[in-house]
Amino acid sequence: MSKTILEVKDLKINFKTYAGLVHAVRGVNFDLKEGETLAIVGESGSGKSVTSNALMKLIPQPPGIYESGQILFNGRDLIPLTDKEMTKVRGNEIAMIFQDPMTSLNPTMKVGRQITEVILQHKKVSKADAKKRAIELLSQVGIPFPEKRYKQYPHEFSGGMRQRVVIAIALAADPKLLIADEPTTALDVTIQAQILELMKEIQKSSKTSIIFITHDLGVVANVADRVAVMYAGQIVEYGTVNDIFYNPKHPYTWGLLGSMPDLDNDTDELLRTIPGSPPDLTNPPKGDAFAARNEFAMAIDYEQEPPMFQVSDTHFAKTWLLHPDAPKIPLPDAVAKRIEGFLAKEAEFND
Repeated sequence: MSKTILEVKDLKINFKTYAGLVHAVRGVNFDLKEGETLAIVGESGSGKSVTSNALMKLIPQPPGIYESGQILFNGRDLIPLTDKEMTKVRGNEIAMIFQDPMTSLNPTMKVGRQITEVILQHKKVSKADAKKRAIELLSQVGIPFPEKRYKQYPHEFSGGMRQRVVIAIALAADPKLLIADEPTTALDVTIQAQILELMKEIQKSSKTSIIFITHDLGVVANVADRVAVMYAGQIVEYGTVNDIFYNPKHPYTWGLLGSMPDLDNDTDELLRTIPGSPPDLTNPPKGDAFAARNEFAMAIDYEQEPPMFQVSDTHFAKTWLLHPDAPKIPLPDAVAKRIEGFLAKEAEFND
């Protein structure tokens, strides 16, 4: 049984703004095991990036407010830690890969020096050993001619190669947890696939735990062990990859699955979208936050927030449709077709 490395309990984060108090994260709970990858999925504004930044204590206070909750990393709550105490955790035990590599790299500094500085800051090694390790890391993340590339500046690398450099920097101090916030969004599809494959290799070789933040459910299937679907600052469905892709229970998850493009389908079928917009979190709606966009919403959805129902030992969903007295709603056609496609691909792969 793998050890639990991270536990997030009832995390609530607000932001003071001119428009009022934004309730960005509203009672989030999840855990992460050693060597496991958890994907947190949701539209822009769902709270997934705020949650990931909160884990690193990167939310400026003010305007951010940690209203309540715990972030237990190896049993130690990170929320009460001072900035000085957190500097020993950041990079060393928890590292982060951001969406745009150019904002993570110093354009005036050679990439080799940027990696060695992290190694020297966190490890008691000589400069020669730090350089040797930096070249090893460049090679590990798939950068050809690492000795030559070590001496180059970020502008001399393509977007995909820059993201590989950022991953090398993140791995420099051998962190136990790697948080990847939309690491492939700015890349084209081919490079995106290479970066995702690289992250899988890193997880296997180093047993690093990974939290993968994305708005694209399509990139999750081959990367994650478990998936947390976020909407309006809350986790609305939580389970293994198979739970979420083959047995989705929340109407929002149905919407995300139904709106995934099907590259194998050569028909002229229009891409589905989820109607409406996420709610204004300065004034969170009463009841189920997804009700206004949910074609299957019942009267109770507008009155009372649903609890997290347990579907199985690994699968949970926050929807009144799972109440014993709720009507049995069949899966929407687009979602049923998508699941049929997943099963067909799996059968093809296994043959």
